[in-house]
Amino acid sequence: MSIWVLGATGRVGRAVLPRLLDRGETVVLVGRESARLRELAARTGLRVVIADTADRIAKAIEADRPAVVINTIGDYAETATTIARACVSGGGHYLDQANDLASATRLLALHDEAAAAGSTLVTGVGFGVLATEAVVAKLCEDRPAAAEVRVDAVASVAVEAGALGAALAASIIDVMVTGGRRYRGGKLTRSRLGAGAHRLRLPDGEQATTSEAPTAELLAARNASGAADATAASAMMPASAAARAVLPLAGRLFALEPVRRFALGRLAGVEGKAAPKPRAHSWGHAVVTWPDGTTREGWLKTGDGMDFTAAVNAEAAVRLARGEGKPGAYTPAAAFGPDLAVAAGAEIS
Repeated sequence: MSIWVLGATGRVGRAVLPRLLDRGETVVLVGRESARLRELAARTGLRVVIADTADRIAKAIEADRPAVVINTIGDYAETATTIARACVSGGGHYLDQANDLASATRLLALHDEAAAAGSTLVTGVGFGVLATEAVVAKLCEDRPAAAEVRVDAVASVAVEAGALGAALAASIIDVMVTGGRRYRGGKLTRSRLGAGAHRLRLPDGEQATTSEAPTAELLAARNASGAADATAASAMMPASAAARAVLPLAGRLFALEPVRRFALGRLAGVEGKAAPKPRAHSWGHAVVTWPDGTTREGWLKTGDGMDFTAAVNAEAAVRLARGEGKPGAYTPAAAFGPDLAVAAGAEIS
């Protein structure tokens, strides 16, 4: 049985590949026709499937029935459901790295469908979602439902030279379109995008500013804690008050489909220079409060956020290929427990 890597020449795909091969897995490279894909296939001797749209990828999955599909192609709001359903039709399993609230909600809505087919679907497989979800799950082990939870994601990622790419561009735009969100009284409510700015002192002595963002970490933290009130914040949000002030306007503009398509194309093509990661470590942080007033705080520490993402995807895919998943649709710690993060090289304290 094979593991398919969609977007095999992208940053996450390239990083996942050697980790799977080192563990003896049979891997198939999937992507659009390109010299980079052919060069990768020639160098590794791996089979290639050429498919350049979600519908074509889905048809190939239905015909071949791979054991596990790792979707790294991005724009998950548009691609994930189609590809995941193709996996379900053959009883296979699916992983993606979506970290926007809309995409994760759509994928998790396939829970009953996946469970009936014996398939496992996992969204948010990477630093985004797992770095904070694992901390919340650990803090809440053997505890009743919490009253309140706040999570903060502080990723440190080295930048590769080259275009930003469609996957990251779509994530940035979708966050702005969704706007601010938080849970209050058990209900998902609107808030101002970038609200709740907070200066964190990290365990290694460095500092980072985080503010609210409508990420899938919000949903994962709420589910892991059972809290009626939940907030998710990220250091990826603009730090200045002036920049945060224009985010709602940008979101309204990008909600117009012609504007979104234009912006996606332009943003994906933006060329960046290589740069080292800004901090020695990436951090996930959570504070959980219970109805009796008890409060617990925890941290996850890892290295480069992208390296951690690749390690988590490889670990989760191998577990699924070996039949260690549970049928249904989940976020990563809900599927495998917080120790998935430890197995991928993180420390939780």
